Amino acid sequence: MRHEDLTLHTDKYQINMMYAHWKNGTQNKKCVCEAFYRKNPFGNGYAVFAGLERIVYYLQNLRFTEEDINYLKEQEEQYEEGFLQELREFRFTGSLASVQEGSIVFPREPLLRIEARIFEAHLIETALLNFMNYQTLIATKAARIKQVAPEDYFMEFGSRRAQEADAAIWGARAAYIAGFEATSNLLAGKYFGIPTKGTHAHSWVQSFETEEESFRKFAEALPDQSTLLVDTYDTMKSGIPNAIKIGLELKEKGKTLKGIRLDSGDLAYLSIQARRMLDEAGLTDTVIVGSNDLDEEVISELKSQGATITSWGVGTQLITAADQPALGGVYKLVARESNGEYVPTIKVSGNVEKVTNPGFKTVYRIVNEDTGKAEADYIAMVDEALPEKDIYLFDPVETYKSKTIHNYRAEELLKPVFNEGELVYDLPQVDEIKSHFRSQIKMFWPQHMRKLNPQTYHVDLSEKAWTTKMELLKEATK
Repeated sequence: MRHEDLTLHTDKYQINMMYAHWKNGTQNKKCVCEAFYRKNPFGNGYAVFAGLERIVYYLQNLRFTEEDINYLKEQEEQYEEGFLQELREFRFTGSLASVQEGSIVFPREPLLRIEARIFEAHLIETALLNFMNYQTLIATKAARIKQVAPEDYFMEFGSRRAQEADAAIWGARAAYIAGFEATSNLLAGKYFGIPTKGTHAHSWVQSFETEEESFRKFAEALPDQSTLLVDTYDTMKSGIPNAIKIGLELKEKGKTLKGIRLDSGDLAYLSIQARRMLDEAGLTDTVIVGSNDLDEEVISELKSQGATITSWGVGTQLITAADQPALGGVYKLVARESNGEYVPTIKVSGNVEKVTNPGFKTVYRIVNEDTGKAEADYIAMVDEALPEKDIYLFDPVETYKSKTIHNYRAEELLKPVFNEGELVYDLPQVDEIKSHFRSQIKMFWPQHMRKLNPQTYHVDLSEKAWTTKMELLKEATK
């Protein structure tokens, strides 16, 4: 797909910090930064990580063009020519490790880890968070929606309500990763190989003298792919009967009316009546599609009322994450180079949840071999070895809460993506990511995955990581 020039897709203070480092001669000092989020969205028990593919393309294409340089010359800071020349030569030369897209992830664990010159680490923060936060949010929302009716067919219909084209396209991809089967957006289908689906609009029906004529003409044009929208005038008295008439005409020709779509009114009642009428007419293979500002709560309620809808077009509430429109992921410097070594750094806050976990770290998923289920995620320093058996886990805040897992395996979640500026990771196809997500769901107990009041899944620190944090806290608060 086409990749835009996004080098200036950053906040101005990043450029100002880069300039200040250049002025002080510290631009080549290395650092380690992590991107993570602090709280699960939607009251959920987990999130679904997405956005890595776009991050890879972004880092590969980081270049300051002469147009960019000329724009920076116009800024009131009046950056010196030597700094602008440094920008002309800028390339991403750092290392990136990331959680695999489609992975189930949890608050406060690193999803992205960047090791780079501080010059580079500052520039990329804004874009990385932008891509990670939005796509992870939409993937998580899609997973929640799919969860309430796992056997049904879900289509992403949100393009016209998304916050601009990029949100529509990458949001469709995120939804597909986390369980949706198709999108209405053709460009997303073209870019990522996502199946595309579509019916017709009310305007199609209105453009003919009668509803019956509009249905017939549509079915003649697409005899193998006709789903008819039945609520333009009167769903029960007109729409469904006319659809049945056309369905029977198709049946005589050896074709099948694929479906009818309900887009307004009492979807539970209308779908129950529609199913009865279709079945009585012998159109038992015709599915009922539901749309109209749907989300997981509405669909769950419709299911509880006996709705016979088995295919869902979900738009606004999904693509805008309407009930929580931001993930709130953050990017923090956790270690800096000093005398050729990394020194852990900490951010202290009056809010406990904003105190960072310092040091050059990685994260493991601790899986109980006896059950095959994940017990906790475990953040450790990159240079520490895990015990061969009997791993001790404790809550990093309420430390008296602890347990020991005797028979376990540790799966490292952060995988190398870039090494010193070189891409060392084969980007998977979107269907591989979707398959990975499905396998991830099976690793967790249902109580961690439930939609309402999920049980907390623990993210713990190793003793070394916890001790490092306590020592830095003590020093910082003297």
